[in-house]
Order: sequence, then structure tokens, then C-alpha cells
Amino acid sequence: MPEQRRWYAGMASTEDWWAVWIGLFFVLPGILAAATGVDLTGWIVKFSKWVDITEPIRASHKELLGPGASLVLSYVIFTLATCTGAKFMQWDVKKYFIAWTIIFWLTVVFYIVGQNAYIAATSLEREKYGIDWSLSLGGAYYIIALFAGLFLGNLTPKAFRTFLKEAAKPEWFIKVAIVCLGTKLGLKAIEATGFAMHLLFAGCCATIAAYLLFWPLAYTVCRKIFKLTKEWSACLASAISICGVSASIATGGAIRARPIVPIMISSLVVVFAVSELIILPGLLTKYWSNEPIVAGASLGLTVKTDGADAAAGAILDELIRAKAAGQGIHWDEGWILASAIMTKIWIDMFIGIWAFVLAVVWVWYIDRRPGETVPKSEIWFRFPKFVLGYFIAWFLVMGLGLADILSFESLEFGIKPIEGSLRKFFFMLTFTSIGIVTDFRELAKEGLGRLAAAYGTILVFIIIPIGLFLAWLFHHGMMPPTAP
Repeated sequence: MPEQRRWYAGMASTEDWWAVWIGLFFVLPGILAAATGVDLTGWIVKFSKWVDITEPIRASHKELLGPGASLVLSYVIFTLATCTGAKFMQWDVKKYFIAWTIIFWLTVVFYIVGQNAYIAATSLEREKYGIDWSLSLGGAYYIIALFAGLFLGNLTPKAFRTFLKEAAKPEWFIKVAIVCLGTKLGLKAIEATGFAMHLLFAGCCATIAAYLLFWPLAYTVCRKIFKLTKEWSACLASAISICGVSASIATGGAIRARPIVPIMISSLVVVFAVSELIILPGLLTKYWSNEPIVAGASLGLTVKTDGADAAAGAILDELIRAKAAGQGIHWDEGWILASAIMTKIWIDMFIGIWAFVLAVVWVWYIDRRPGETVPKSEIWFRFPKFVLGYFIAWFLVMGLGLADILSFESLEFGIKPIEGSLRKFFFMLTFTSIGIVTDFRELAKEGLGRLAAAYGTILVFIIIPIGLFLAWLFHHGMMPPTAP
């Protein structure tokens, strides 16, 4: 019988709740800025593509602060927020502060490197940056952070890497980012009108149909073919079916998986997402250019990180429009990308829903012993609390906009630095930390090769083909508006 606990247990002392408090600590000033016009969030540091080393960082609202002041102020405020959480969670705050500082500034370096124009610029952006070639890897900064973190966590002196783990908290950082993601969904819901609304509705239908197929098929393949345990199968199925790292960690919390499970799967998500970013836009342009919205939506169903999905969508947008222009058809820029992003938004929405479903299933069916009575309250304690912050942020922003209490423009002014700059930086902290806490020896012991084989098999034979079919089923015949 689970121990009796108050419903509010852990509100001041657990990682999940401190993800909620820190996320809302940043979201609420964004809403206040929207209501008053006072710039309370524009100080957050933003990282941009660059050729000149003086250009990669600036304030989200660049007229507010200089680049250096924005970076230092972001460090100070992020440090105060996370150290407060560390104190309440009874961590060693001094060790956390020092290790956090090292991880923060290393992540800044990784982010800057990954935003170099030769790495990140798309083909249409090369002229803007005065370069002749680029790798067009818009999400490469995540994989740079991951691999650099793996180096720090495995090949540096043991005392140093052990110390870094005091602040390498990937689950906490991604949970804060997910709370902030809720504001992005709120803005998108307000913004969706006209053709964008059609895309959003079609994306919703495709996503629901896809998810009803993806998760059970992926879970079955993991269990029956690759003989993975229930915790590995559930986390991997959620990662590859929903939204990668975020879904894996939310599922891990709901089913009480060991920490290594979502961490290992998150590493696979990043590597495979970058592979998809490189391969899929070219293939879709060659074989699906006559259905550009279908091609874009299929990316939203198959590429499992927001960064890689957006980057792949941008590349696909360029390639298909260039091919169409050669045939005398001139489509408006951005709609193919929008189809990828809007489908991905619906995928992201499933984080909270599926975390609740899995919490119920694991409490009442998987973990319950014969004859044991499990109180309904156990579902509440299993449910990942950071998802509440995600829903609060989402519905708060959406409600204020749809009720015409605040205009879309004012909400975008206050919220954009939160859902963009801050969220992406906490994602970067997540990938740096994943690398640091990942032990190659532990990976080998747990069977990384089998996990990678399962992920790759499911991606190639289930996710991509079903994603393409469902994208066609719900989007075929939809064409981007022509350029004016």
C-alpha cells in the first residue's frame, strides 16, 4: 500500500514542482509586460547565426541592452532562480552554484559554435552572411552540446566530471523548458487564422490518428522483437511517437523509470533527429514536391525535436519552392515550414495527455500487485507536475488572447523571449547535461546498441511511412498561397 501523503506534498522540495515555479517565474513577467507595455523580458539573451564573432549574442529586444549586459544579466537571474530551487530541494548550493556556472558558460560556447553561419545557415541565407557554402544544420547546436557533454562526462578527470554532475540536471532543465513551451502553443493558437487555421486543423487530425498508431506499434516492437523491458519500451515509444526528449522524460516520471532510461533515449533522439534533418528534406523534395504541404506536415510527424523539425522544414521550404520556381510556380515563403511546425505543435500537446494516461495505466495495471488496493491519489503523485505548468502557461496565454483581453502583438512582445530565447537556452543546458551524466560504461551495460537498433527500426519502418501516409490523407490537395 502506498504511503499516505498530502496532495501538496513536495511542492517546495521536488524537481517537478520547481520546474513549475521557475517556468512560471519567467512566464508571468512576460504576461505583465504584455499588459503594461513595460519590457520585463527583453533582457533575456538570444543566440543568432553569425560570421563575425561580435554578432552571435544579443538581448531578445536588442534596443534594451547590449550583448554583454544581456548575457551577464541572464546568467545572474538564471543562477538566482535555479540556486533558489537547489536550496529548497536541499542540494549542496555552493557546489551546485560553482558547477552550474561552469556548465552555463560552456553551454554558451557550444551555442555560439553551433550558430556559426557555415554550420547553421540555410542556402537562402548564405548571401546574407557573405558565404559560399554552409552545412544547413539549423539544429546542430544541440548535437554539439550533447557530444561536448559526453566528452566532459567520460574523458575528463574523474573528480572534475563528478563535480559537474552537481549541477548537470537534464530532467530539471527540460521540464523548465516544457513549461515555457506552453506559451508558444498559446501564441500559435491565437495566431491561427485563414489558411493557417486549415493547417492547424489538418495537423490536429493527422496527429491524433498518428499517435493512436505510433505508440502501440512502437511499444509492441520494443517488447516483442527487441525484448526490451516495460520501462525502456514505454519511454522509447513515447520519445519516437510524441516529441522526443520531452516525452521520454515525462513518461519516465509517470512510470517511475530509472533516471538512466530517459537520459539514454534522449541521446538517441538527438542523433536520429539530426540524421533526419540531413536526409529527409532532399528525399521529400525529389518525390513529394507536387504535394508541398504534405511533405512539410510529414516532417512534423517524424522529426522528434522542435529545433530539427523547424530546421528541416526551413530547408524543405527552400528546396521545394526553388524546384517549383523552375517550373514557373512561385509559392509564398514560409507555408511549407508552417505545415511542419503546426503539425509538430499538436505532437507537443500530447506530452501532458499521455503522461496522465501512462500514470493511470502504471498505477492500476503494471505496478499493482495482486490483491493490492491502490488509492486514486497515487495517480496524482505519479503525474509529472511540470506538465501542470505547461498547461497553465498554454491556457493562460491562449485565454488572454482569444478573449481579447490582450492583443496578439502585446502578448508576442512579452512572451516571445520566454518561448524562444529562454526555452531554447534551457534545451541547450539539457543536452550539455545529458552528455555529462551519461556514462559510456553504463550505456554498454544497458545495451545501447539494441536500443539504437530498436529506435532506427521503428523510425524507418513505422514512423516515417505512417507519417507520410497520414500527412497525405489529411493534407493532400492543400497548396501554399502563391507569392504576391
